[in-house]
Amino acid sequence: MSALQPLDRRKILLVHPLGYSAGSAGNDISRKANVMPPLGLASISAWLDSKGFSTTIADYFARPGSDKTVQDYLRTERPAFIGFSCTTSSFLDGARIAAMAKAELPGVTTIFGGAHVSALRERVLADFPAVDMVVVGEGEETMREIMERGLDDPASIPGLVWRDTSGAPTFNGRREHLLDLDALPFPAYEKLDGFPHDYTLPIFNYPRAPNTSCSSSRGCPYACSYCDRSVFGRSYRFNSAQYLYEHLRHLRDRFGIRHVNFYDDQFTFHKKRVEEFTDMLVAKPLGMTFNCAVRANHIDEDLIRRLKAAGCWMTSLGIETGDQALLERQNRKIDLGDLGEKIKLVKRHGIRVKGLLMMGLPGETEETIAKTKRYVFSLPVDDLNMTKFTPFPGSPIYDEIKAANGQLGEFDEDWQRMDCMHFLFVAKGMTRERLDELHRDFYKSHFTRPKVLWDYVTMLWRSPQSWMRFLANLRSFWSFAHSSNRYGKA
Repeated sequence: MSALQPLDRRKILLVHPLGYSAGSAGNDISRKANVMPPLGLASISAWLDSKGFSTTIADYFARPGSDKTVQDYLRTERPAFIGFSCTTSSFLDGARIAAMAKAELPGVTTIFGGAHVSALRERVLADFPAVDMVVVGEGEETMREIMERGLDDPASIPGLVWRDTSGAPTFNGRREHLLDLDALPFPAYEKLDGFPHDYTLPIFNYPRAPNTSCSSSRGCPYACSYCDRSVFGRSYRFNSAQYLYEHLRHLRDRFGIRHVNFYDDQFTFHKKRVEEFTDMLVAKPLGMTFNCAVRANHIDEDLIRRLKAAGCWMTSLGIETGDQALLERQNRKIDLGDLGEKIKLVKRHGIRVKGLLMMGLPGETEETIAKTKRYVFSLPVDDLNMTKFTPFPGSPIYDEIKAANGQLGEFDEDWQRMDCMHFLFVAKGMTRERLDELHRDFYKSHFTRPKVLWDYVTMLWRSPQSWMRFLANLRSFWSFAHSSNRYGKA
């Protein structure tokens, strides 16, 4: 009899795919270092719940091997919809789960969102029959409208790619009117199995646990060549200072969160908002600390002093490369001299500094890499994250590399490995093997410098849980340091 019951159009399962075989998850260095809550899905879940729908989240990154959980949910709850938020590297796994869902529950509608599908749009439906719909741009309102009338009148929903009666992929155009971010409920963290203890920030990036990430803005007004523009374009919207304060209070009171990382590209872009927020934290402390990303031309000594007084523990700054010409070639509007002075300023006020870098941009050479090393090592950078440059669909550099037909370098467009941990693009004049060697050497050189080693010694009392996590996974970190392989294999 259950097979004859209609699908429930008020229910949706929201899925965050893993992106690779669940059997490799136990050795994945990325998961050992950081398990971040899927903020986009949690926000969509909270919004849909507030409109009277019923949502459930299956986060494969936190719970690898969730196929049976998904199958059981589909079988018992019979939702009319299953939604996926995918990066490029997790999309193929999402398509696999979508096919599994259709086999388990014929008639279920599969909806995909995220940067990857927002960039490729009609191509996704043309190439992947298990995908029924694609949401282009941010998802809250588009998903609400899909659940209200998408099965009856998909042509009326902006931001949607769907198949018309002939089976042809059709894009309705981007959504023009976007939500006021303060109108959104706080993300449905409670829908994440194991939150907050099974989610944690990168080791040595926080003083206390439990901790988590939250978002306070969407978009970026800049136009760096390597950044995707398919979801937010060049728009920039942000929550008010009051909303941020209440968001942190909610995380503290409901989940016991003691430290938050603001997962924003441009946290300090609107200076007045940051001033108001830090004033609130000083006037009515929440007993919490936080990290945020800052941009050199957005900060001055007064703002840094305010951040420190409000509990800022670490700032991240995008350096990318220490070669000014290479920066300018990627439309990165920043002066390395000014950036260096701002890093010193942040450090003088007792805030940790994390440098964000990438290796392997078009035009990268051994000389530019050596220049980057000299630049970074001349500055009081405590921690760093050097990604392996990856040209993602939706970024200007992706189109440029594809159009160049090998003139800029060799590009192996293997979606599953496009996770910034593999050199899939190899700049002209370089080799993949040499880039891997230089990448390992960069990290080794940084982490064996005496002042950096001493900083990590101080983490014994500044971030004791980080040390416990590090020692518990020492073998995996050691293997990664020598192989650069995400899954611990040489």
